[in-house]
Amino acid sequence: MAGPSETAQLKTEAMVQAALAPSDYLVVAPVVVCLLFGAMLLMIRKRIDWHPVLAIPGFFLVLLVDVLLLLKVAAEGPQTMMMGGWKAPFGIAFTVDMLGALFVTASGFVAFAAAIYASVSINRTERRYGFFPFLFLMMGGVSGAFLTGDVFNLYVWFEVLLIGSFGLLILGSEHEQLDGATKYCFLNLVATTLFLITTGYLYGLFGTLNMADIAEKAGGFENDGALLTIVVLFLVAFSAKAAAFPLNFWLPASYHTPRFVVSALFAGLLTKVGVYALIRIVLMLFPPQHAELAPLIAWVAALTMLVGAFGALAQSDLRRLLNYFVVAGIGTIFAGLALVGGEGAPDAGSLANAARAATADGAPDVVAGAAAPLLPATGNLVVGLSGAVFYALHSIVVMTALYLAAGTAARIAGSSSLRDMGGLWRGKPALAALMLVFLFAVSGLPPFSGFWPKVVLVRGAFQAGLPWLGAVILFTGFLMTVASARIFALAFWRNAPEPAVAGARGGSFDPEGEASPALSMTPLLILAVFIVAAGVLPQWLATLTDIAARGVVDPAAYLGSVFGGAS
Repeated sequence: MAGPSETAQLKTEAMVQAALAPSDYLVVAPVVVCLLFGAMLLMIRKRIDWHPVLAIPGFFLVLLVDVLLLLKVAAEGPQTMMMGGWKAPFGIAFTVDMLGALFVTASGFVAFAAAIYASVSINRTERRYGFFPFLFLMMGGVSGAFLTGDVFNLYVWFEVLLIGSFGLLILGSEHEQLDGATKYCFLNLVATTLFLITTGYLYGLFGTLNMADIAEKAGGFENDGALLTIVVLFLVAFSAKAAAFPLNFWLPASYHTPRFVVSALFAGLLTKVGVYALIRIVLMLFPPQHAELAPLIAWVAALTMLVGAFGALAQSDLRRLLNYFVVAGIGTIFAGLALVGGEGAPDAGSLANAARAATADGAPDVVAGAAAPLLPATGNLVVGLSGAVFYALHSIVVMTALYLAAGTAARIAGSSSLRDMGGLWRGKPALAALMLVFLFAVSGLPPFSGFWPKVVLVRGAFQAGLPWLGAVILFTGFLMTVASARIFALAFWRNAPEPAVAGARGGSFDPEGEASPALSMTPLLILAVFIVAAGVLPQWLATLTDIAARGVVDPAAYLGSVFGGAS
């Protein structure tokens, strides 16, 4: 039995002794704020008139703490907060680096815009059914997934966001919604089960689920076959959640069924959580295995882009068409992940091993938010990942904006079918101008946010010896431009159909409540500011995505935050 001195020694070794500064709580603040506001709205569930009045400031507060967290990471490097005061790997870690900070800030930005839109488009009945509490619950899960440093808790936050998304998906209990929810739930049940099984396998091999601890131990693990099996299983699970080929069939079958504002957040955020998990676990923890699978990821990326682009051309309903834009965007992101293993890049395994060796004697130096490079983190290894992160952030914003603009257009036209829409350019020129900006951006045309990451990815593909992948990126961009031109020509530019036709609610029309024109346009303007700023002045975002990519490739600062400098 341990004596008092031995007990004190064990406590010193296992427990965090340093006092927390107020700024340390920023690491968990996005999750806490979401869950607190969701609980508060449940407590006043009978005062539904108060829900939008409280929800908009609540999401503004979420965005504020997200931005403060991003600034803290940019200034000081990765941040870690251990739950219960236990040191890693005993305690549950919340760890955020530049990658997580960028994703969580983008999610808070689009959630704030969507909350403004929902305040005027979600009717009283849907508020009574819990729209805003479900929205806060989903955003709490999304934020938790971007901030956690533990694989099992990544699974837990996936479950939290899925619970919130299920509630939002069936809001209204219409037949079409229930049909879409069935497909959505079944696929996510399969993917989540595979994720949980693989997590159990991972724990059986390493005896830990702390991401930093796994990254340290993976370099010396001798059973490469077991590691490759784990990586393949994670790749399948996260590809299903991200809607990558051939597991993308569920998204076009379900995302057109809920309200437009719900579809906007689903399209902007939920698939990107799968992409983030893939980057965090497969690329950061198992770089040699990822390098082996890079050719497979390249083919998955190409086929996903082609399915999305050709699927968009085949649609006559606006929201179904946008669903395929989401799929094509996921393929473009996957193309960047495939370039990480391209020719001419530094060896991923050597970079990870160097990072582990550097952290053996203490935490690495952190300069201006970036890990001090242990080996030259140049070439396609960083370029591809930086382009993929840039495009993912662009896609979060532009897909949210497109669905919100489409919802406003469908409400005015009385239908979301392109056959029944028209004349919006003359009747709503401001809406038409914003829609044109969003369509240019999603097609990858200058001077908007989608242009620069595609330039980076195409150049990286040719430098990596994958010219065919660069050609696919360009070709699908052309097809999406054609589909975008078709949207604008039919829904906005041509003359309005006959009144009898215009009043018909064909397609997947979304019967949202009457909206104030000013409030309906406000979130579109907010999102358009980012799209234009990231296109006209891309360097600020490119610098941040480059820091994020280097932090994944060379995780020394991440490991040092968990083991050497955790609060």
